[in-house]
Amino acid sequence: MRILVTGGAGFIGSHLCRRLLAEGHKVICLDNLSSGVKDNIEDLFSFPDFSFIQHDITESIDFPIDRIFNLACPASPVHYQEDPVKTFKTSVIGALNMLELATKQHARILQTSTSEVYGNPLVHPQTESYWGNVNPIGVRSCYDEGKRGAETLFFDYHRQYGTDIRVVRIFNTYGPYMAENDGRVVSNFIVQALRGENITVYGDGNQTRSFCYVDDTVEALIRMMEQSETIGPVNIGNPDERTVKELAEIIIQLTESPSGIVSCDLPKNDPERRKPDISYAERVLDWKPKIEIKTGLKYTIDYFRKRLQISR
Repeated sequence: MRILVTGGAGFIGSHLCRRLLAEGHKVICLDNLSSGVKDNIEDLFSFPDFSFIQHDITESIDFPIDRIFNLACPASPVHYQEDPVKTFKTSVIGALNMLELATKQHARILQTSTSEVYGNPLVHPQTESYWGNVNPIGVRSCYDEGKRGAETLFFDYHRQYGTDIRVVRIFNTYGPYMAENDGRVVSNFIVQALRGENITVYGDGNQTRSFCYVDDTVEALIRMMEQSETIGPVNIGNPDERTVKELAEIIIQLTESPSGIVSCDLPKNDPERRKPDISYAERVLDWKPKIEIKTGLKYTIDYFRKRLQISR
């Protein structure tokens, strides 16, 4: 098939492009390189079935396509709060343009939504039926509400035009090709540990997250795209819940770093607990994560050692 991956030069997108090429598809990677980088896909340019288009999905585009994975949007607070208006446009206008393309080309389109649609959840763990607890005017709302608006568009296009959609909600994902300066907790902690710096934990570190290795996330995206039992939304994440402080301690252990742990102010509207209920994904996708956190972190630490050129 001819498959378009928007945001394909980003962290998850670059892994997805590799996997799709390995399965024999023609892959078109589209990215405006605002947060994605060509280094992430440098090895793919030698593949005859791979092509790259530098383009912003807030501008329309049209060409024959069979599948669209819509991953285009800054996904870390450092990046999406840098230009919040642009972030909202990318989520909503970008979704609109990709839905127009999918509808015109009779293509199936998958939206990568986010666990942030649940906000600071009052229900734990989070199921797909939970509507969320989101501050619509906070500093994170450009991303949270942008993704919620994109979900609205996807389901309205499906109801009104019969567009063939799929929607997933991705929880914290980590692995190689993360950016060292994206402000995400895993990359932050690994880079600080490898450099022997103190690890900065927001608040008391007792807030929880659930970390899913990128290969498991990509497997779920492909299974979601190719099944016909549901259009979603479906939670994609690892229900292995850890405190942020516990994550820091594991990374210090794995890197054999002398780093200490220091506290700094908690960001506004930062979720206190985050854990997916993946029972629906287990049933409709026959999927659950396979990579245990220490194994995934070792792969990620090895990647950052090479990227930062830090020896053991």
